[in-house]
Amino acid sequence: MKWSIIQLQKFRDRGMPLDETVDASEVKALDPQIRDVSPIHVTGRADISSDKVTFHLHIEGQLVLPCSRTLEDVHFPVDIDTVETFLLKANDYDQYEEEEVHRMQGDVIDLMPVINELLVLEIPMQVFSEKAKDDENLPSGKNWEVITEEQAIQAEEEEEKKVDPRLAGLAKLLEQDKNS
Repeated sequence: MKWSIIQLQKFRDRGMPLDETVDASEVKALDPQIRDVSPIHVTGRADISSDKVTFHLHIEGQLVLPCSRTLEDVHFPVDIDTVETFLLKANDYDQYEEEEVHRMQGDVIDLMPVINELLVLEIPMQVFSEKAKDDENLPSGKNWEVITEEQAIQAEEEEEKKVDPRLAGLAKLLEQDKNS
């Protein structure tokens, strides 16, 4: 997904449609969590003006990531909508301080580094396989265990119901007072 300025200027007034399937396997070098990458389907259009090229992209594919509990492969779907702008003139960079823009490398616009970066940014903190989600046997050890959020809430509620033994006598007095 590389274009020279000359190639892009041919589409200056009408925009350039995009519909390509690309190999993004080099993204595995950017993040060690990524075990595999399916071919990535990129669609959209490029709007070309005299000073910038704006790409309106829709990126779809799958990443293979390790399950956070079992380390099994998990196929994680990726579906990204983004707008990326490349400046054709380096001296215009100050004009776009508020916006996120990319600079060209030489006379060529290469979208692959941008696509790779977007794929890495899509990786969630934790990924769970279906088996790990359904499994009620969470890891545990001596004096520790992993519990679900529901179990934590339930334990908190039970803790609140228990009366402090030091205050048990006071609780009895209050109940007797209510009954009187």
